[in-house]
Amino acid sequence: MNDARPKLLLVDDEPTNLQVLRQILQDDYRLLFAKDGTKALELALQEQPALILLDVMMPGMTGHEACARLKAEPATAGIPVIFVTALADVEDEARGFELGAVDYITKPVSPAIVRARVRTHLSLVRVDELRQTRLQIVQRLGLAAEYKDNETGLHVIRMSHYAYLLAKAAGFDEVAADDLLNAAPMHDVGKIGIPDAILQKNGKLDEAEWQVMRQHAQIGADIIGEHPSGLLQMARTVALSHHEKWDGSGYPNGLAGEEIPLVGRIVAIADVFDALTSVRPYKPAWPVAEAVDLLRRESGRHFDPELVELFLSQLPAVLEVKERWAEAE
Repeated sequence: MNDARPKLLLVDDEPTNLQVLRQILQDDYRLLFAKDGTKALELALQEQPALILLDVMMPGMTGHEACARLKAEPATAGIPVIFVTALADVEDEARGFELGAVDYITKPVSPAIVRARVRTHLSLVRVDELRQTRLQIVQRLGLAAEYKDNETGLHVIRMSHYAYLLAKAAGFDEVAADDLLNAAPMHDVGKIGIPDAILQKNGKLDEAEWQVMRQHAQIGADIIGEHPSGLLQMARTVALSHHEKWDGSGYPNGLAGEEIPLVGRIVAIADVFDALTSVRPYKPAWPVAEAVDLLRRESGRHFDPELVELFLSQLPAVLEVKERWAEAE
């Protein structure tokens, strides 16, 4: 039977100290042991422990040196390191945090403190893993929609970066702007539910076909589902509202002005600008100047006029994104 307990690496040149830690942790974790920095690096690379408890004062390679080496190696850089040390100097602690350690435990160790600190940092690792997994699922769901559409993966990369730039210009903090960067690729996920004959039609859609096509905003919201907060809530809002128009003539709900959620207004500009300046099966790419002219003409009709001005103020950065993620000729 596989042992599913988290794996910890304990590093100390004093066997007595390792034995103390062993007694504290052995019931809840699988333990690996190293008596010097060189062996610690070797085990960390081979075994990929969930967390490392690392002595500072060791002969040869110190704990600080070992930590620096761990953080410089991509395969071990993400493993949390807790220093366990008799040193109580503030400068020493600051040095350890600068090197990438997540915590300090002073010797002689308290069993309750060791268990609590290890549990806390492993839970933080778990939270980060869940966040990364959720983000990957969101990205893959956005990718699924592209298999049904005439657009390419580069479109969603470009437009999501445009949305990020505009969000920052509109006052979003880094966390919220980054959430939008990752939510924006799901704007058209509802196209999964649109028949191929309509979605991939090269000519213009007739009115009946447009009625079906317009359903993709609501379908996208239904696929993502209701969420109380966070990235998925934002993704649902984007999917549902990015085809609304400032003058109320958009869909699916005919919202107008600031009734339209801000993230939907931002993605509307980012999405249209990239669509205009990119090649599609039904049209050539527009020159940037012509796309800018359209944004200005549609300011106050299709688009939030303040956001149009903010977007145009970011045009140098927008064009850098456009160049970086350009389609292959």
